[in-house]
Parts: sequence; structure tokens; C-alpha cells
Amino acid sequence: MDFFSSQESLNALQWVLRAIVGFIFLAILAKVMGQRSISQLRFLDFVIALLIGNIIAHPLSDEGLGLKGSMITMGVLVTLYLTGVFLSLKWITIRKIFNPPPIPLVENGKIIYKNLAKARISVDELLSELRKEKTEDIQKVACALWEPGGTISTFLYPAHQPITKSSQLSPIQTFQMPKTIIRERRIDYKELQRIGKDEQWLLDKLSTVHNNVKLNEILLATIDDSENLKLFLYT
Repeated sequence: MDFFSSQESLNALQWVLRAIVGFIFLAILAKVMGQRSISQLRFLDFVIALLIGNIIAHPLSDEGLGLKGSMITMGVLVTLYLTGVFLSLKWITIRKIFNPPPIPLVENGKIIYKNLAKARISVDELLSELRKEKTEDIQKVACALWEPGGTISTFLYPAHQPITKSSQLSPIQTFQMPKTIIRERRIDYKELQRIGKDEQWLLDKLSTVHNNVKLNEILLATIDDSENLKLFLYT
């Protein structure tokens, strides 16, 4: 185990063994952290990836540094990461810090310039992302959102959406972006206020239209501009 601790020099075999141990340890950490960290780097994922990459790089290239300290540090960081993920699942306030809500960039065919600054992208970058979605005209866009993962979700007006069999059989509808008013048993009072409703209206809607569904049974509830309420219950 001489390769594990700091040495004045390492031979070729010791360097190989150190690399193997580092690789296996990183693979274990990646498995513990889960697929989310691999498929999409969000704020917390990005921070932990930078830290772990920097910590493991030094002992793998400097014989004067041992692996033990780096592995302990990485273990603590992963524990903190998993704690942050768990807390964000339990508390919406913490979730908004690590995974902020999407930023509207285009609404009703108009660019919201002040939100471009919030997302830190230029008009040229916005146009580039829209072209990737085969959208050449902003006026065709009903809504475009800058997602926390750094991508843009684009929603075209129904008249400009690709034709399908179902769309041929039904009249063209106006675009409606559903608004989340209940999330994990909690009412979003700010969203209710934006649509001009209050808690009592929502509770009455649940009791009259949805057969007295209780708030603590609802995983997600969305409402559109026509006040159609869709519920997704815990299963």
C-alpha cells in the first residue's frame, strides 16, 4: 500500500495502482450520487463535479500527495451533496435555491428582454436555441422557458405545431400553459394570486368538481386559462 500514501517518488506500477484505486472510488461515488448527476448538471451537481474533479486530480498526478485525505474529503462532499438533494426533495424553499423555477424568455411571440439578463444569455443565443428546435420566427412562439439545466423549452402556437392525426380531427385551440397551484400537498398561494383566485375558491373547486379530494392526497394540481383543474394524486 505504499502507493496509497505520499511518497518522494512512485514507480510505474504504483502510479497504475493509484489510478485504478482513484477510478474505482470515483465510480462508486458516481453510483451513490445517482443518474441525475450524469444526465444533467444542475447547480448543485455542477458544484460537486468541479470539487471532486479538482480534489482527485492532484493525488493522481503528484506523488507527494496521498490518496487517503482526498478520498475522505470526497466522501464528506458526497455526503453533503446527498443531504442537499434529500432536503430539496422535502422542502420547496431549499429546492428553489438548488433548482430555481424556469425563466420566461418569450411570451406571446415577444422577447422578454429583462429576463435574458437574468438567464445571462444574449438575443443571438436565444435565436440559436430556437433554430435548434426548428423555429425560425419568434412570433410563432407562444412561450419559451429557460430551464435550470441550461436548456430552452419552446412551445409554439397550435397553428404552427406539426400536424398530427389528432390535430386534423379537432379545431385549432389557443395555447395554454398550465400553472401549478398545488405541489406535494402544498398550495402555491403566489400562483393563486396571479390568476386572481384564493384558497377558498380552490377548496370549493376540489369539493364540487373533484369529489371531495383532500389536499393531502394531491401530488400535483395544474390549472389552465379556462380554469380546468387537473389533479395527480399520490399512488
